[in-house]
Amino acid sequence: MANLRSAAAELGKAGLKLLIEPINNHDSPDFWLNRTDRAVSVLHEVGAANAFVHYDIHHAQRYKGELAVTMTKYPMTKYLPRVGHILLADNPGHREPGTGKIDFTCLFKHRNRIGYTGWTGCEYKPATTTEAGLGWRQQLAQ
Repeated sequence: MANLRSAAAELGKAGLKLLIEPINNHDSPDFWLNRTDRAVSVLHEVGAANAFVHYDIHHAQRYKGELAVTMTKYPMTKYLPRVGHILLADNPGHREPGTGKIDFTCLFKHRNRIGYTGWTGCEYKPATTTEAGLGWRQQLAQ
């Protein structure tokens, strides 16, 4: 925890946030920080106002599933103030939205409905080119 406290303090001096990301145990079997509730517990112990969870939709789906339910009850609504960034990728395969099981149209509407106003970013492997892999944005904008 001392390293996180130190990193948060240094980042705070520059006006920056510290983000920690839980990684599911299916993709990284021995990764200790594997759940959002554990990440929030770590942040509580660190005690830094500029430290947040990097909530990765792909990892949350792999770990817990039922994203709309888990975003409402566990962990998002309870932990929403501790979420500093949402990251997206579809499941399976860590691909662009629309290539897997996650209903991103529903999920984005739900994210907005529960009051998340922060940044949402992308981290996935496009099926072809980066430009083609961004085609999903047009569908979600409607």
